[in-house]
Amino acid sequence: MRTCLLTMIWACLSLYVNSTSISRKTVLEMGGEEDRDGAKGGKLLKRFKRGWMWNQFFLQEEYTGSDKQYIGKLQSDIDKGDGTLKYILTGDGAGDIFTIDENNGDLHANKRLDREEKAFYTLRATVVNKNTGLKLEPETEFIVKLHDINDNEPKFAKELYTASAPERSNIGTSVTQVTATDADDSMYGNSAKLRYSISQGHPYFSVDPNTGIIRTALGPGEMDREKREHYQVVIEAKDMAGQRGGLTGTTTVNITLTDVNDNPPRFSQSIYQFSVPESIKTGIPVGRINAVDKDLGKNAEMYYSVVSGDGLDMFDVITDKDSQEGIITVLKPLDYEKTRSYTLEIQVQNTQTLDTRFLGYLPTKDMATVRIGIEDVDEPPLFEKASYVMEVKEDAAMGTAVGSVRAMDPDGYNSPVRYSIDRRTDLDRLFNVHSGNGSIFIIRPLDREEAAWHNISVIATEFNKPLQTSWVPVYVRLLDVNDNAPKFASFYETFVCEKTKAGQKIQTVSAVDADDPVGGHKFFFSLAMEGAYRGNFTVKDNGDNTAGVLTRRSSYSQLHKSIYLVPVVITDGDFPMQSSTGTLTVRVCTCDREGNMELCNAEAQTSSAGLSTGALVAILLCVIILLMIIVLFAALKRQKKKEPLIISKEDVRDNVVSYNDEGGGEEDTQAFDIGALRNPEAIEESKQRRDIIPSGTLYPPIRRTAIPSRDNADVRDFINQRVQDNDSNPTAPPYDSLATYAYEGTGSVAESLSSLGSASSEGDQDYNYLSDWGPRFRKLADMYGAEDSDRES
Repeated sequence: MRTCLLTMIWACLSLYVNSTSISRKTVLEMGGEEDRDGAKGGKLLKRFKRGWMWNQFFLQEEYTGSDKQYIGKLQSDIDKGDGTLKYILTGDGAGDIFTIDENNGDLHANKRLDREEKAFYTLRATVVNKNTGLKLEPETEFIVKLHDINDNEPKFAKELYTASAPERSNIGTSVTQVTATDADDSMYGNSAKLRYSISQGHPYFSVDPNTGIIRTALGPGEMDREKREHYQVVIEAKDMAGQRGGLTGTTTVNITLTDVNDNPPRFSQSIYQFSVPESIKTGIPVGRINAVDKDLGKNAEMYYSVVSGDGLDMFDVITDKDSQEGIITVLKPLDYEKTRSYTLEIQVQNTQTLDTRFLGYLPTKDMATVRIGIEDVDEPPLFEKASYVMEVKEDAAMGTAVGSVRAMDPDGYNSPVRYSIDRRTDLDRLFNVHSGNGSIFIIRPLDREEAAWHNISVIATEFNKPLQTSWVPVYVRLLDVNDNAPKFASFYETFVCEKTKAGQKIQTVSAVDADDPVGGHKFFFSLAMEGAYRGNFTVKDNGDNTAGVLTRRSSYSQLHKSIYLVPVVITDGDFPMQSSTGTLTVRVCTCDREGNMELCNAEAQTSSAGLSTGALVAILLCVIILLMIIVLFAALKRQKKKEPLIISKEDVRDNVVSYNDEGGGEEDTQAFDIGALRNPEAIEESKQRRDIIPSGTLYPPIRRTAIPSRDNADVRDFINQRVQDNDSNPTAPPYDSLATYAYEGTGSVAESLSSLGSASSEGDQDYNYLSDWGPRFRKLADMYGAEDSDRES
C-alpha cells in the first residue's frame, strides 16, 4: 500500500513539472520611436530574444491509456491568441511518435514507448506566421526523457553455469560467481538494483546477495566426493533491492567436487596363488593382482613393488596403466629341478602424494602375499647364450671356423644334442655347423662389400626327441680386407680454353673405395707415367683425398686436337695397396675474356656424350635409311593418288567424268528432269579437281565466249559457270577433259560443254607448240593437229 501511494505522488509531480514552461519577453534592444523613424536614413539595428526555452520534458514509459499521452505545452510570448501563429515540431519521431497542436502548442505522445529501446528523444520547435510561413522566432531544441518503470526482470549471463570445487574444502571457499543484469534504469529508483539468493542447494552452498559469489557452506568432513560428487544449485536474482513486488530471474549452477588424494589403495585380497610351467619365457606374465583406490584420475594411480620373498630376484611386478592392476612377470628362467615354488611380498601405494589430514592412523600403503608354483615341463635344449656374435675376415678360406655354439638338455635326462643351421636364414649356404660340437665354419667365399653382416640361426635338437628343438641367433661380422681399388667418385668431364694460363686448375677430382679401413680412407693421385698428355696437363694431390688437374701450357687449339683424355692413377694407403686409373675428358673450347665457355666443336660435343666415331656413323646410316623408306612410301602413296578416275588400256584423249545418266537428250523425259538444272540452289561454288594433284605452275584462266542459250537464264548461268570452272582449272591435263553434268545429249539446247564438240574458239588453236614439251606432248600435238586437218578438209 505504501509503494502504491508513493508511485501516485511521483506521477502527479511529474505531470506538474511537464506542464511548466519558461518564457522570456521579446524586446527591442536598441532605439525607440525616434530611432525607428530616423532609421529611414540610416541602419536599423534589432536583436530578438527567444520567446521560450525548455530543457526537457518527462514522459512515463509503457503508457497503457487509450488516449494520447499529454506531455506538456509549448508557449511563445509572441502568441497573442489571435490564431495568426503556427507551432511546428521537428526531430526524433516528430509527426509519428510525437505531435503538437499547431494552434496552442500542446505536445502529445501517440504511441506506447519503451525506455529500454530509446531512453530520450531530441525535438525542435519553432513558431511561424500562418499566412507568410516565415519563422517568427529561432528554432529551439528540447528533450523528452522517458521515466523508467520496473518492467524488466533480471537476466543472468548464462542459463546454466558449470563450476567445481575441491572436496574437503573449508567453509566459505569460493566456487564461482554468477552475474545478472536488469534492463531498467539503474539511475532511477530501485528497478535495476539486484539481490542474489539461493533457492536450491542448501545447506551445502551459499551466495553473496550483492556480488553473486557462491561459496561452500559445510566443513571438510561433509564435502566428501566419495559420498556425493555432483550438486545442482539454483540462484535467484531479484530487482527492487529484493523487496516484495520485485521481478525475479533464475539460473542453475552445476557444481562438481573435484577429487583430492585422500584414500590410499587397498588390495582386494591378502593372498594370491599362481602356477606356471618352468618353460615360461622371461618377461611373460604370470598373473595379475588388483588393488582398489576410491580416488579418481592421477589420485588413483598406483604402483606395485616386490619388497621381500625368496622370489625377489626371479619375479617382477609392473603396473597396467589402464586397469591399475599389478602384472607379475618372470625375470629369469625357471627350473623345476632346482626350485618348485616361490613366495613374494608385494606392496602397493599411490604415485601421487597422499593427503593424510583425513586418514588419521590408517596406513598409506598395503601389502599382499603371492605364492607361485613351478610345474615340470619337458624342455628343449637350452643354449648357453641368448645370442652369439662372431667375426671372420672376408678373405678367409673355405672351411675356416668362425666360432661355436653350445646347448644342453635342461631336464634330468640330459639327452644328447645335435646342431644344424636354419637354411631360411642362410639362403646362399655360406655357413655350416658341425652337428656334434656346434662349430660354425665357412663353406663358400665371403665378400664384405656385398654384405657386412650375416644373421643366421642355429637349431639344437635332442637326439631322442626330435620335436624338442630350440633356436639361437648368430651374428657373423665380416672384417674388411683391402681387396678393392679406388676409383673416381663420378664421371668427370671438363673443358680448357684455347687461350689459358699454365698451371690453371680446370678440374678437382675425388675418389671412392668400397673398402672400409679402420683408420679411414687415404687416397693418392698422380698422372700416368706414359703418354703425350704429360706435356699438356698435370695432377696435383691436395692431400685431402682430392686432386686438381692443371694445365701445363698456355695455348690449345681445337683444330690441332679438340679432346684430351687424361689418365689419373688413384692409389689407396692400405695393405695390400690397390690402385686404378681413371680418365678425365678435357674438351678444348673457345672462351670469352672471363674464361666462360662459348663454343666447342662437334667432335668435342659428341665425344662428351661417350659415343665413338663408329657408333656415330652407324646411327647416321640408320637415320638415312629410315628417311629413304619414308620418302619411298610417300612417293608410292602419291603415285597411287594420281591414278585417273577412269583407267583404260588405251591412251585416252578425253577424261570422261560421268554424272548420273546419259540418255537421248532433253526429249528423253524418263532419263532426267531438266528442272533440276533450273534450280538456283543447285549452283555449286568453284571447286578444284581432286583426281589430279595441282602442279607448282598455275596457268592463267582462259576466258571463253558463252554460247547464248534459248533456255532459261538459270540454266545458262549454271552451264557458263561450269565451263568457266573447267577452263580456269590449273590442274587439268594438256588435253581437253570431257565433263558431263547431269544430262547431256543430242536434244540438249545447252549443247556440248567439251571443247571437242563445242563451238569454242579453241577449235582453231595451233597445237604445234606442244612438240617442244617432250615426246608425249609431241604425240598429243600430232593427234590434235591431225583432227584439225581432217576438219579443214
